[in-house]
Amino acid sequence: MVFAPVIVRILEKHGFESMAQLLAYLGYTWMGLLFLFVSSLLVLDIFRFFLYISGLILQSDFSGISPSPRFSFIISLTLSVVIGAYGAFEAKRIRVEHVTIETHKIPKNLGRLKIVQISDVHLGLMVREKRLKRILDRVKSANPDILVSTGDLLDGQTDNLSNLAEMLREIPTTYGKFAVTGNHEFYAGITRSLDFIKNAGFTILKGEGLTVSGLLNIAGVDDTAGRRFGLGTTVSEKALLAALPREKFTLLLKHRPLVDQDALGFFDLQLSGHIHKGQIFPFNLITMLFYPVVSGLHKIETNAWLYVSRGSGTWGPPIRFMSPPEVTLIELSYGGIGD
Repeated sequence: MVFAPVIVRILEKHGFESMAQLLAYLGYTWMGLLFLFVSSLLVLDIFRFFLYISGLILQSDFSGISPSPRFSFIISLTLSVVIGAYGAFEAKRIRVEHVTIETHKIPKNLGRLKIVQISDVHLGLMVREKRLKRILDRVKSANPDILVSTGDLLDGQTDNLSNLAEMLREIPTTYGKFAVTGNHEFYAGITRSLDFIKNAGFTILKGEGLTVSGLLNIAGVDDTAGRRFGLGTTVSEKALLAALPREKFTLLLKHRPLVDQDALGFFDLQLSGHIHKGQIFPFNLITMLFYPVVSGLHKIETNAWLYVSRGSGTWGPPIRFMSPPEVTLIELSYGGIGD
């Protein structure tokens, strides 16, 4: 079980897809249950330690209410199984998060522009047609003017996915689909990943920006994982954004939810993903140490916003707990400053 992720990649590479898929479900489910089991044991151990310290300070014996090792094991095992089962159910319940931002930077006669974001879908061995259909049903219901993918559309395996690309390509939009790379596109093999994303109908922004139908600017940057492979495009976000028309609303697509302070004032909304809000509580407590914003909409200066998606799929364990998957509908509504 410990080496399952490595073995899965080896099996994938040599074409043993069915065996890799079976081992992925077993190994990653085990990973999720083990994380829940250890986390619940840790809580009980902290409680026992608190009772021990309290006994020393108060010179009292609290051993009678301290959980025994046997009790701790049974409770932790029960909790991990119950939460794991619920988490498998939660992982399939795709929610639509609706965000409205007022801005005077879109044409007044347009009134409203709908941008739908998917992120961290992780298509591959475990997220296949059924899960993707659930995600795309939510996308279709939002009737997007623009569809964006903020990285990790793919996981590690990129063979036999042409039908998934077709499902994405069939999603209708008014002004197009746009995507940036995540770290997993580089892990999966950047050339094949880019081919898949293009075949899915997306325009890939690799350190590039453009103005869409005269309505708004969209810019995108490669994930920093590309640097470790000597791949990807490294650009100054400030220089990239400064070259776009300032009077138009500027959308920045960036996989990791980190804001480049030098770029502040040059974009209006950054869309990111990557951290899945931890995916399985309490892992989000760890992600908070590295990323100040783990999910949702946050104002980062007077006229700029950051939205961090919880992700639409799952990485590793097919489990989500206290971090349901989402498709995000961002509506840009004419109004705000100057009205």
